[in-house]
Amino acid sequence: PAFPYKFKFKFDGCPNGCVASIARSDMSFIGTWKDNIRIDQEAVQAYMGGEIAPNAGAHAGKDWGKFDIDKEVINLCPTDCMWMEDGKLTIDDKECTRCMHCINTMPRALKPGIETGCSILFGAKAPILDGAQMSVLTIPFMECEAPYENIKEVVEKIWDWWPEEGKNRERLGELIQHQGIAKLLEVLEIPPMPQMVKEPRSNPYIFWKEEDVPGKWDRDIDDYRSRHAR
Repeated sequence: PAFPYKFKFKFDGCPNGCVASIARSDMSFIGTWKDNIRIDQEAVQAYMGGEIAPNAGAHAGKDWGKFDIDKEVINLCPTDCMWMEDGKLTIDDKECTRCMHCINTMPRALKPGIETGCSILFGAKAPILDGAQMSVLTIPFMECEAPYENIKEVVEKIWDWWPEEGKNRERLGELIQHQGIAKLLEVLEIPPMPQMVKEPRSNPYIFWKEEDVPGKWDRDIDDYRSRHAR
């Protein structure tokens, strides 16, 4: 294809991101899960009692004292979705952002769910034209089963848009930057999510498309006045 520039895929097996796909690839795949984190309460108690070394023994030999689940796991959760209740570890999974800290610290007590797939992100690159940027989470979860037709369809939509609209030597992230996330979502035919919004609009100008306006551009003033008093 007559691409404007190179296009990179990178695949991370889990949210630990050892391949750093979120930083350097036009289309990033990060393994994730959709259901709840699996908890082995007996293993949780074993960590708390010092029977199992945290972090899979990575810090063995360091004299940091007894493992403190509040200090080392619960209080470090970025969304505060974990707590101890009646001696058991409880997780509000709908608030979990898959940071992996709790699983990394207590791998024998906590495991990812069994409904696995991948998150798909777009637009990372090194500094070429507009400087370095990281990819944006666009599809939070997609199933990954051979022959991967669902993923190929997403790739084809991007490859129809980027070669047509991209400037010479422009990576996908730069195209997204100058045409906007709204255009990317339109191309992919997926709805926007509140999590994609960094902050509310700071200016009063909103540009609507005709198909999004009830009654289109041509509206009956009498019908409008019947619903809105002067």
